[in-house]
Amino acid sequence: MAKKGVRPLFDVRCSAFDLNNMKRVLGFLFLLLLVAAGAAAFMYWRINEPYRGYQGAEQFVELPQGTGSLSIGDRLVAAGVIRDRAVYRVALWWNGQGRHLQAGDYRFDRAMTPFEVIDKIARGDVYVVNVTFPEGLTIVEMAKIFESHSLGPASSFVQASRDPAPIRELDPAAKDLEGYLFPETYALGRHTDAAKLVRLMALRFEHVFTPELRQAAAARSLTIRQAVTLASIVEKETARPDERPIVAAVYSNRLRIGIPLQCDPTVIYALLRAGSYTGNLKHDDLAFDSPYNTYRYPGLPPGPIASPGRSSLAAAVHPAAADFLYFVSRNDGSHEFARTLDEHNRNVQKYQVRYFREKRLREGR
Repeated sequence: MAKKGVRPLFDVRCSAFDLNNMKRVLGFLFLLLLVAAGAAAFMYWRINEPYRGYQGAEQFVELPQGTGSLSIGDRLVAAGVIRDRAVYRVALWWNGQGRHLQAGDYRFDRAMTPFEVIDKIARGDVYVVNVTFPEGLTIVEMAKIFESHSLGPASSFVQASRDPAPIRELDPAAKDLEGYLFPETYALGRHTDAAKLVRLMALRFEHVFTPELRQAAAARSLTIRQAVTLASIVEKETARPDERPIVAAVYSNRLRIGIPLQCDPTVIYALLRAGSYTGNLKHDDLAFDSPYNTYRYPGLPPGPIASPGRSSLAAAVHPAAADFLYFVSRNDGSHEFARTLDEHNRNVQKYQVRYFREKRLREGR
């Protein structure tokens, strides 16, 4: 019992009114906890729920450089990629990627959770169009590939390639970019135009045709244009990397001793430029009057006849130490090389005349 005149630390007596108030407060707090827990559970479900609010097979969202994380969210919501701003902000806060979002053009083609969307943008997984230009193509052939990827009309690629400015320092005599558009696979944005791609390809050529290769060309008394022209001929004559230095040696030997190159691909290129090639080179075509016809005009043609790859460029300035002057196809992708005309004629009889005669007999023609 408390002493008289001393107030107890705790007064255990309470009225029924106080107990009722306390119960109401506790009940209210419990209700708030339930509501908060429900809201948290609902939001957790929302940020883990795949969502797709756009029509069609795909949706693109372009995020320019300097776009803030909140503005990125607004673009994603407007595009129907994320349900609403609240979901985006909670998901962004939850995974902590707000400082790592990257600019670019993003493609969405399925329902995704906000976490998946944010991770995609944080990785910089931008949409690209992979365009592959095989070795040995002309500008016109490359233009068709450009158009086939829906980047623009072929004519725009051809027009852009007529401007030799990107390689002016390398080849002051160039009138266009034939031979200087390096063939490989380019990862492009869907808004890449022909002019931008052409500049990129010319820049890639300049990088691949290294100072060492340029010095090797000069050591063989070849200008850059002559080296690239020879490389383009090598590229068109064989697809075998092991044969390219030997083919380059054949043409280098012919140039050295003054024998006409007599290269069929140069005639085909001349006919293509004139719009006269039918897809089959005939004997009469060898008389076609064009400076690119190496049956009629000695030396190298005026310029490249296609875009050579890395190994053909290297072969042109580092030909094999071989004294061959002739070669003929074995009809299996490889070639038979010869030092003398008599030897070459025997090879022609074996691999061309006799081969096709026997083939016609087998086919009953």
